[in-house]
Amino acid sequence: MEPRAILIRIDSASKRYNMSYSLASKLVPRRFLLFVSVLFIMALLASPTINFSTASTRSSTQSTSNPSFVSSITYNESRISMVSRACDTHSNAEVEQAVDHLYVYETWMGCNGVGFARSSDGGLHFGAAISLPDTGGPVNSWDPALAISPKGVVYVSFMRSWNDYYLPVVEASFDHGKTFSQISFLIPPEKKNWGDRDFIAVSPNGTIYLTWDYGPSRTYIKYICSKGGSCAFLAGDLNAVIQWSNDGGKTWSKIVPVNPNFPAGGGDSAPMVIEPNGRIDILYQGYKVTNPKNYTLAPAHPYFTYSSDGGLHWSSPVMVGPKNLTMSLSEWWIDGAIGRDIAGNLYVTWDSQQGTTADIGWLSFSTNDGMTWSPPVRMTPDRDHSAHIMEVVGGGNGIAYVGWLSNSSSSGWAQYLSVYSIKKGLLTPVIWVSRLYGKAAVWPGDTFGISALSSDTLVLSWGSGIELNGQVRSQIFVARIQFFYG
Repeated sequence: MEPRAILIRIDSASKRYNMSYSLASKLVPRRFLLFVSVLFIMALLASPTINFSTASTRSSTQSTSNPSFVSSITYNESRISMVSRACDTHSNAEVEQAVDHLYVYETWMGCNGVGFARSSDGGLHFGAAISLPDTGGPVNSWDPALAISPKGVVYVSFMRSWNDYYLPVVEASFDHGKTFSQISFLIPPEKKNWGDRDFIAVSPNGTIYLTWDYGPSRTYIKYICSKGGSCAFLAGDLNAVIQWSNDGGKTWSKIVPVNPNFPAGGGDSAPMVIEPNGRIDILYQGYKVTNPKNYTLAPAHPYFTYSSDGGLHWSSPVMVGPKNLTMSLSEWWIDGAIGRDIAGNLYVTWDSQQGTTADIGWLSFSTNDGMTWSPPVRMTPDRDHSAHIMEVVGGGNGIAYVGWLSNSSSSGWAQYLSVYSIKKGLLTPVIWVSRLYGKAAVWPGDTFGISALSSDTLVLSWGSGIELNGQVRSQIFVARIQFFYG
């Protein structure tokens, strides 16, 4: 069957949907767990901004249980904003983020489907959250992602269950996120397919790239679901695939596998960065397929690959880290992230599990375009089996900002951050960004947002819980951090 996409243009005056059909490509989705009750308990102010701490400046020379660090760095952390307030009657989790100069955009699972909020002052204040159009509601949409074009067009992608397909949807805003007037449904070639976590990026020439997890048949998918978390896989025709659009998201290419051995590729979760020359760099989670007939899986490793021809062909995958640092089959969060600093150094983070007391978050870097990778650097100090949802973004030359969302504290979920230098190692102790904890039994999502406004200023966003009107629900929070290098 010829792959297709549905393009929807929304007339903002009449709110009518005008649908046209165009050639496009195929995609796949994956399911998230039901939102379990939500996290941390705190006093709520009437203002849309919550003051978590009276001290906005904290020194990074505080004591820490992290490995030794060299630091004359101080930092300012802004007040924390709850950006999901307009949707506070719903659960809100799994946030992703993108920035464009002083514009900061957040999207998440919530607001009765997919939520969205924007800031025009670098993440200090946000407008009221909105629900994106045509999401199908909270049961039928999941895993949103964000990207900005060189011309400032905002693209939000998410997975949706529609007409017996699991497929990606891409919505576009041409007014800095005020409205979303273009919607494309990327229709796979087979019904009853499987699909999950999408990522979206835009190249310097405006080409839009979308990766997602795809399987031709969902009948092979066997889940492992956790209490208070999401779901992982025992078996399935998992593949990391890519599609692209050269006309602003109106039409899309056919699906191209990123991992080898399609459909028994064992690949999923494929975040990417686009180089200034257009090269696509991807880190994907690669499970070992132990039986290509029923797609049974063994623990995974992170793999790096790249394409220099716009996604048509991919380099042989390179395993990052040693063989013993595996991702277990029961790991339920989105694992693996990739970033690039202003000098072109690449960074990847991931989380490994060995035994019952060795869940560890790692960082590795490459100074030669991903041809070789450094030995892994341990970033998470705790020694237990807690989850570490890892993300990374590059800063100045040789600087990586590494964040993790973890339930390592007995008090519950919290958002953390540390700064790493290729030349000097750790520059800061662990920074407790969230300042409060969320209940461990409440799902905060499988991802969080981290972006660099400049080489020394970050914006972070995360899911966590708050008691509103006598009910505990997960909500989305944002903070900005500026570093001062001595």
